[in-house]
Amino acid sequence: MRFKRFTYLLVSAAAALALSGPSFSDQLQVPNPAASSDKPTSGMSMDTVEAKYGAPTRRVPAVGGASAAQPPITRWEYPGFTVYFENNHVVHTVVTPS
Repeated sequence: MRFKRFTYLLVSAAAALALSGPSFSDQLQVPNPAASSDKPTSGMSMDTVEAKYGAPTRRVPAVGGASAAQPPITRWEYPGFTVYFENNHVVHTVVTPS
């Protein structure tokens, strides 16, 4: 009985090892442009952003703003990044492909 159990365990381990085989995968390396680019940071005012980076290539009108729970969100597009403002201050900057 003990030999039969050992044989079963040995065969199961061999089958698991044979079926596992090597695994293959591709590595995707994505450059991190955010680390190397100069972009507006959270909390900067619209005036500061415009003074430092110049006029945006496109100003998207504010959306929202109907209540305090939905403040106006404005988007300014620059070559290489887009800046999102809540009221008059930067809340997020997204690096975009140039």
